[in-house]
Amino acid sequence: MKVRKKPVEVEAYKIDSTEPLPEWLSTAIKEGTIFASLIPYGLGIKTLEGTMYAQLDDYIIRGVRRELYSCKPDIFAETYEVIQEAA
Repeated sequence: MKVRKKPVEVEAYKIDSTEPLPEWLSTAIKEGTIFASLIPYGLGIKTLEGTMYAQLDDYIIRGVRRELYSCKPDIFAETYEVIQEAA
């Protein structure tokens, strides 16, 4: 069986972006869902599957169920297309 992934819109923020933090990301930081990590260096993201880590130039994505996860730049470029720049 061949299938195609349904197109969905998600929100993303590139770590080290010059854009201001979106509200959903600021909230996640305040609530402790996203936190500074020394080993590995970068950000920790609490998910249902455990802690994921994101580093400089990675993306933090908020999915359709408002879940947060990280994505490497090369995977991001292959998987997503920008439909609207940050306001």
